[in-house]
Order: sequence, then C-alpha cells, then structure tokens
Amino acid sequence: MKNNPILYRLSQLMSLLLGARIFVLLLFTFALYVSTFFLFNQEESLRKFVFDYKVHGIIFCSILSIAAGGIINRFYDNEKDMLARPFRTRLQSFLKERYFLYSYITLNLVSIIISALLSPRILFFFLIYQFFIWFYSHKLSKIFIINNFTYVSLSLYPFFGMLVYYQHFSYKIFLMAIFLFLLMLSIDLIKDVLTRNVDKVFGYNTIANVFSKKFSYNNIAVVIFFNILISIIIVITYHQFNIFSWYFILSIFFFLFLLFPVLTYQKNKMFWVINLLRIWVFIGVLFMLFNGIYS
Repeated sequence: MKNNPILYRLSQLMSLLLGARIFVLLLFTFALYVSTFFLFNQEESLRKFVFDYKVHGIIFCSILSIAAGGIINRFYDNEKDMLARPFRTRLQSFLKERYFLYSYITLNLVSIIISALLSPRILFFFLIYQFFIWFYSHKLSKIFIINNFTYVSLSLYPFFGMLVYYQHFSYKIFLMAIFLFLLMLSIDLIKDVLTRNVDKVFGYNTIANVFSKKFSYNNIAVVIFFNILISIIIVITYHQFNIFSWYFILSIFFFLFLLFPVLTYQKNKMFWVINLLRIWVFIGVLFMLFNGIYS
C-alpha cells in the first residue's frame, strides 16, 4: 500500500478517525445539540441559542475530550482489541502509536484552551472530565463493577454539564437521566458478555467473567426490567402527552421484546440485542427532535 501514497494516507486518516471513534462523535454531537435546545434550554429562543458561543464552546470541548478519550482508550486496550476487534485494529495499524498520542495531547490541549477562554468553571469541568477519562482507561476499566458505572457516567457527563449550565432541574429530567443511565448500562453489560473470554485473558474483571453465564444474563435482564418500570413511571407522570411520550410507551414493548433472548441465554443473539439498544438511543434523540419541532 505504501507504493500508493494517496491510498496509504487515506488509510492513516481512517486509522485516526476510527481511533477517535468518529461515528460515536457524530451521534454525540447530534444528541448534545438536540437535548440541549429541546430539553435543557427552556427560555432561550432559537436565535439566542444559535449565537450563544458558550453552548457551542462546551459542546465542542466535549467532543474533543471524547475523541481524545477514544484514542487513549484504544492505546491501553490495543492488545485486547487485536483479539476482540481484529479488523479495526488492522486498520489502525497504518498509523504509528506516537501519532495517536500526539493526537490525544493535541485534542485535550485545544479543549483546555477553549474552555479556559470560556470561563474558569468550564475549564475546571473539563479538567475533571479529561482526568477521569484517562484514569478510566488506565486503571478503572479493570476494576469490578466500577468499570461499568464509570463508563456510563463518563458517557453522560457532557449532558450533565449542559444541564448545570442551564440550571434546569426537574423530576422529568431526573427520570429521563435514570432511563438513559440504565439503557447505557445495559449496553455495557452486554458488551462484557460478548467479550467475556478476551476480558478474562487481559485481566478485565467484569460481571460476565467473575460470575456464571446465567447470573450475567439475569443481571442484564434486571437492568432492562428496571428500565421498563422507569418508562412506565415517565408515561404516567408525563403531564403533556406528546410525540416524546410515544418513545417511552414504545420503550416498554421494546424492552419486553429484548428480555426474551436475554432470559433464554442466547449469546448468538446478544450481538443483535446490543445493536438494537444502540439504535434505540439514536431513535430517542430523533423523537426528542421531532417533539421539539412540532411542539
């Protein structure tokens, strides 16, 4: 491939983008903007929101930090990914390790500079975020149970930042936060089931490789069941029945449908379950968007 410099450079660019998890970043950017304007923002008009440079700055710094986190996580999990994700690891091999580290430092540095220009509190917010992303990859990802809760908490940290920025706290948002937390936790627990053998080889202490297969699947089922209860509570307590309400109504039946392959311990179907859950997160963002547009 080195005989074709254009193809080689494109392969290096693809390697870097995969390391930064570009597709996850695009979804995160979309989700942050939709949730910020239609859920957390209760007073600003669209015009004021568009010209609110702090909002765009916080979201941009969040994306940079998440991209840096993907790169450093890839650096620590490289040996594990060679077994769990051989195709992606092969693509990433076109770029030398030092370039990933340079990219990690650059992304974090740009994020720190921008956040410092915005305000000292925003700077402090992102310094904490970047530290815990690194600490998770370096140490916490191998600690039993803490790895799952830390991963989900770091995934939701930017949304919490926008919530604090607008200072819009409500019972409805609290329930939605629990719903999303449990949904992300389900995804992470299923991922551990799918990578159980590889995790055991490289010393990642997860529920899937510490306890029996039956216990691991039942644990996932309990989390999904609690999300069914949260969905029911949201539907009952939702004072205004609208498009977004339908998402939680459909979630009840969606989670009930997913309980079948989980409770029957069908590992061959868990790949489809985890991807359906990921798609359901994206569908939730779309429901929020359409609800905001037509409200």
